[in-house]
Formats: sequence, C-alpha cells, structure tokens
Amino acid sequence: MKKNKKTPKLRFSGYTDDWEQRKVSEIADRFDNLRVPIAASLRIPGSTPYYGANGIQDYVEGYTHDGEYILVAEDGASDLKNYPVNYVNGRIWVNNHAHVLQGKEKITDNKFLSYAMSRADIESFLVGGGRAKLNADIMMNLDITLPSFTEQAKIGQYFANLDNLIALHQRKLEKLQNMKKSCLQKMFPKDGATVPEIRFSEFKGDWEERTLGSCFDERLESLPDGELLSVTIGSGIKKFSELDRHDNSNTDKSKYKRVCIGDIAYNSMRMWQGASGRSPYEGIVSPAYTVVKPIGDIDTQFFAYMFKKKEIIHLFEINSQGLTSDTWNLKYPAFSKIVVKVPRNVEEQSRIARFLFRLDELISCTEQEIEITKRMKKGCLQKMFV
Repeated sequence: MKKNKKTPKLRFSGYTDDWEQRKVSEIADRFDNLRVPIAASLRIPGSTPYYGANGIQDYVEGYTHDGEYILVAEDGASDLKNYPVNYVNGRIWVNNHAHVLQGKEKITDNKFLSYAMSRADIESFLVGGGRAKLNADIMMNLDITLPSFTEQAKIGQYFANLDNLIALHQRKLEKLQNMKKSCLQKMFPKDGATVPEIRFSEFKGDWEERTLGSCFDERLESLPDGELLSVTIGSGIKKFSELDRHDNSNTDKSKYKRVCIGDIAYNSMRMWQGASGRSPYEGIVSPAYTVVKPIGDIDTQFFAYMFKKKEIIHLFEINSQGLTSDTWNLKYPAFSKIVVKVPRNVEEQSRIARFLFRLDELISCTEQEIEITKRMKKGCLQKMFV
C-alpha cells in the first residue's frame, strides 16, 4: 500500500515526483534459504568472499549466491548503532548470520536499497540479549521510502562512487602507513649492523653508538602560565585545547614542567608504549612526564622517529622500573643510560627526519581526505533520503 508521500531536501535535477513509503516485503525478495554456514576448520581457501554478520570473514571455494544482493546482519553484529549492511555483486558465500535481500526487478535498485537499509532504525527492532537478533519477518515489515526506479539508480550509484572514493583513499593510506613502517625499519641499522639498509647516497661511514644521556639533558624548569600540552601515542605532542579530552590537570601548575620547541617530552609511565614526541610548541606538561632537551648539534625530530621504532620501544620497556606494567616508569636516569646508534653527521639525521616528516604529512592529508569524504557522505545520506 502506498502512503506518506514525501520528498528529500536534496535531489538530482529533473526529478519532482513524491517519494512513497513501502514495506521491504513489497520491494525486495529474501534469499535466506540459500545460506550455508561453514566451520572455519572446514573452509577450503578460494577467491569467494565468505560473509557473516560483520562482513567478510574469509575467502573460500564455491558460492551460495551469484548476483546483486543486500546483506543485512541477522545476529552477532558487533556494532548495533550501525547495523552492518553490505551491497554485493557477484559470487559470494553467505553463512546463517546475514539476511540476503534482492530488490524486485524494475521496482528497487539494489544499491539504493542498501543505503536506505543502512539508514533504517534497525537497532530499535532487535530482540535478544548479548547476541541481538534481527528477525526476518520484522525486517521484511520495515518501512522504506523510495522514489522512481531511475532516481533510485542515480542515488545508489552516487553513493557507490563516494564509497569507492573512500576505499581508494583508504588503500592509499594503508600503502603510506606500510611505507613508513618499512622505512622506520630500513633507514635505521638493524641489530649488529653499523649502517642502515636504505641510506641517502651522499652519506658514508658507520653510525656511532651513543647513550641518550650524551644526546639529551633533562629539562627541569617550570612555567606556571604556559599552555598545557599533551603527549599522545599516535600523534606526538598536541595542544591540550585542540584535543577532545576532559581537563584533569591541577589548578596549581607551579610544578608543571616547561617544554621548549624542539624538546622531546614523554609520559614516564607510558614510554614503553610509545607515548613520546618532539614538541613544535612552547608549553607545559604534567610533573609525571619527563622533558629532555638536546645537547649540542643533534636533530631532535630524528630521535623522535627513532623513539617510535619497536626495537627502541622495547629498550624503553626493559629499562623501565616497576613490578607490573601498571607501574613501569622510565625516569631520566634510566633513559640516559640507553645506548642507540646515531649518524655522525647531523645532516644525515635531518635528511631522515625530513623524509619521514613528509611521509607523515602525506598520511595526515590522506586521513583528512577520508574524513572529509565520510562527512560528505553522511550529510548526503541525511539530505538525499526521506
């Protein structure tokens, strides 16, 4: 039965007809009867995506469905607020944890229906406790508002293009992240080596062993009126005001430690997890943190990258003091005794730092592109559907 005619806030030109509300059962068929679960130990590796409640679980031989379908989590989904909905096209294998829908020919575009289903308030229809379930009869009775078939196809393809763009950016991000990970391994000498595997051609000679105490001294100055900084594991040092965090700092900041531009600050109790960074700001950090300043002519950004290497983080871990990981603490005296390999020429330090910094900029730009495209998709989902 057709009812509740409406129009979206944003639509393609040339379309003016009202959208109409229909039951899923009126616009799609269900193919749950073709589903076949396979235990992990019995799956034969192949090229067919094996789908469950949360998307692809494996790749196997054979298939249960071949064509355009919409997969909707039945039970076992890990994200109830964004109940998993997948558009698929081609051969797939579906287990018994995802419903299988297909739009009726010339009535419902499958891409459109997948995005419409992803907007539906499925969470409110779930039943059960820890393993919430979407009953098939309830799903088929859900209301979906849709336009003409041709307008559906345009909308569906538009969002598919956005998803393809997001996926393209995500693949680029993954390649950049893997490249940085590889460079962190190959641009520093491995255990037992005196030169790195990859090196800028103009630099020769062995790297030298130095204690961190010969490279850094501890900064113990206070700066009560300084801007509060935060040391993060993933992003280095940030202004606290720019982070979405609750301020638990003391009102009295007379004992907070001063940080100058170019210093390295680290969380003494989380250095073994990589909580350190070179500061691009003048400011202050908690007394629980350690701040070190460079001695002589060294590039602190080079050391900041070195401190993110898993081998160096392991050195921080084994040199931290405390009975359990909850109490491990790396103060300056222990930090200063750690031995690392360093290029004798500070310009080589700087070249490595600049190269890795440029990679970080590319990674950051790609992350922003992904976020911008996701926000665009979210806005369009709100305005291009009823």
